[in-house]
Amino acid sequence: MTEVAAEAPSPEAAWRAGRLSARSGSRKLLFGRVYEDSAIELQAFPAGERVFCIASAGCTALALCRDHDVVACDINPAQIEYVRRRLSGGGREVGSAERVMGFMRRLMPLAGWSRASVNRFLTLSNPEEQLLQWQRELDNWRFRSGFALLLSPLWLRSVYSSALLSCLPERFDQVLRGRMQRCFGLHPNRSNPFARALLLGISEEQHVEDDGARIELVVGDAAEYLERCPRESFGGLSLSNILDGADDAYRERLFAAVRHAAKPGANIVWRSFSEPSPGLLTNQADDDRSMLWGIVDVRPVESL
Repeated sequence: MTEVAAEAPSPEAAWRAGRLSARSGSRKLLFGRVYEDSAIELQAFPAGERVFCIASAGCTALALCRDHDVVACDINPAQIEYVRRRLSGGGREVGSAERVMGFMRRLMPLAGWSRASVNRFLTLSNPEEQLLQWQRELDNWRFRSGFALLLSPLWLRSVYSSALLSCLPERFDQVLRGRMQRCFGLHPNRSNPFARALLLGISEEQHVEDDGARIELVVGDAAEYLERCPRESFGGLSLSNILDGADDAYRERLFAAVRHAAKPGANIVWRSFSEPSPGLLTNQADDDRSMLWGIVDVRPVESL
């Protein structure tokens, strides 16, 4: 494992504050785990290629480094420090996002959800059966009412900055419930680690071994780092959802940097909480078992 430092973060990046809220203060660990299905990246990136990803909690980097040399970049130094601890044998830690989700889970009994009923649901392996149980038992009126309150603009603004909320579609509670139903109707719960993590907060540890030697950690803004890389440095790039909350100028700058740093034929993967535009043929959100995303765009870099 090596580590380098990029220059000062780009002011356009909404994640530069290192906090979910708009309050000023020191940067915090935001994510202790990633709700991004790295199977998408593993299929999109040819084995053996050097690849770039957003570090976040390190989950994607750890999944990719078995078959790739990985550069994991994050604008928040707290995330890089956390990934370093994980690579040195440390376990998962709780970030700001997990605390918010943990608060929501503690309200499950008010929706009529017992831990036993959720556990039974998570042992199912037939998507058709899962969909029926979701619709009949879990997606009840109490859950819908509580979910609408917790994902209301008023409550979300008390936790997240306006920049990070700008990408969310209207009635995000209804949209997110639809994404959850979509996932339960497509992917077996029993083999879906994201379903257990989302509903119960239980996460499987990722085995590190010596894989950390294949991960280079970079503290800095993704666009700025990629601009300074030699041309054609990477055979695949995963950008998480760093464009959520970014303005058009930063989006254009980042995509230009990606085109500069990508090898011919390389694929890019980027996610968003926003809803896709009609006819987005490169959207693979249905295949991402984490169920949160409206967009999981997988395409050749040349098509940006």
